[in-house]
Amino acid sequence: MNKVSIIIPFYNCPYIDKAIESALNQTHKNVEVIVINDGSTLHNEKIIPYLNKIKYIKKGNGGTASALNTGIRHASGDYFAWLSSDDLFHPAKIEKQLRFMKVNHASACYSNFNIINEQGAIVTYSQGQAFPNQVLFLKRMRRGCVINGCTVMLKMGIFKELGLFDETLRYTQDYEYWLRVLAKYRFYYCPEILVNYRVHNNMGSEKHKMEIRKELLKTIQRHNSKMNELIRIAIQKRL
Repeated sequence: MNKVSIIIPFYNCPYIDKAIESALNQTHKNVEVIVINDGSTLHNEKIIPYLNKIKYIKKGNGGTASALNTGIRHASGDYFAWLSSDDLFHPAKIEKQLRFMKVNHASACYSNFNIINEQGAIVTYSQGQAFPNQVLFLKRMRRGCVINGCTVMLKMGIFKELGLFDETLRYTQDYEYWLRVLAKYRFYYCPEILVNYRVHNNMGSEKHKMEIRKELLKTIQRHNSKMNELIRIAIQKRL
């Protein structure tokens, strides 16, 4: 049974206990849950009840990419999964996504998801984006990220091949990494809803919209020529 490392970056998030519980309560039992305390000063007490069930690593504040990379360095799984501290995995998330990847011989996969509010109630269903072919998917990814990071599962070997997340990026580290993955692998889409993505007033994407936009444009420019080449190849192969 393949081992899956679930990495949870944590910084001043009041929902951390709920995220940890959703990771621990997976139907696929061969998981390790790695919580990276990225210099958090609030809600640290919510982790205490789980210390004997998780790997818990404290570090200075360095941002999401730094926390993810720390988790990856300490991971021992065959597969990587990322869970934000304010989001929730469905109980069978790991089991279903792992099965989907094996059936499709996939090294990289993202899934469908719901949006929940501060109380955990679903406010919007089925927000994952599927594409009828690879060309349309690549064209959309060239303009911005349509992959929810917490729905992603990767073979751990990808990090040895492509390196880790770019720690100079504060907001688009996930998008930039998925573009790197796309240069080597196909991202498969699992249509099952496997994640509840929490939208709330204190989330970073709401507080830093202007900074995110600037960083996004730089990331698009960095990978534009490579994405154009991938699209050209996909058109030739009629993918």
